[in-house]
Amino acid sequence: MKAKKNPKLEIGRNSSIYFAIGLNLMLLLSWRALEYKSYEKSDFVMDIVNVDQEIEEDIPIINVNVPPPPPPPIAISENVLIVEDVVEIEETVIESTESSQDDAIKDFVAVDVSDVNVEEVEEDVEVAFAIIEDVPVFPGCEGLNKNETKNCFQKKIQEHVMRNFEYPQSALDLGIQGRVSVVFVIDSKGYTTNVRSRGPDRILEKEAERIIGLLPSMKPGKQRGKPVKVAYGVPIFFKYAAQ
Repeated sequence: MKAKKNPKLEIGRNSSIYFAIGLNLMLLLSWRALEYKSYEKSDFVMDIVNVDQEIEEDIPIINVNVPPPPPPPIAISENVLIVEDVVEIEETVIESTESSQDDAIKDFVAVDVSDVNVEEVEEDVEVAFAIIEDVPVFPGCEGLNKNETKNCFQKKIQEHVMRNFEYPQSALDLGIQGRVSVVFVIDSKGYTTNVRSRGPDRILEKEAERIIGLLPSMKPGKQRGKPVKVAYGVPIFFKYAAQ
């Protein structure tokens, strides 16, 4: 059977060779395109610089009047004249003013023991409320024994705080609350002194000190039968109800 096509005119016979040649041509063109560089052309002007010959001026020489150097020092000859001492000088003798055991004391006056006046100095003693022998007597607690007087004192202090308690409006507006510890001293005359406080804010501390400052005068506490200062502490709670 005869072939219908001419084998010499077959297109696909050398296609691989044509593909390789075309691929190499494309790679060559791509490489040249990537390696192609262009430069900007800028106009420039060439000027001719004319350098004139500079004329150097002669600087005149000025003679400065320099003072002459000072003359050398003149050697002075010293003639030392030795004179013999002809006047005798009396030395001043300084006697010691310290006294010794051999010296007698002038105007000695013997003092008897009975002539010496001894002044009693009152000691400023501060005793805590827990260890005081006789606690201060709050008004209304008279005529009780020691334990009852102590319990009455604490009860009267609490009643006084509740009766005079006022919540500061500024503390309410700012939402300040908490516990204020107040320490004060009942002196030897029964007055409340040296009030100190510590709390969450100064507004509450001032209110607590104001309440304690309103305490009445009391009968002072005694230690060994003598009036003394008594320190006492009381906590005051500031708490507002939530609305």
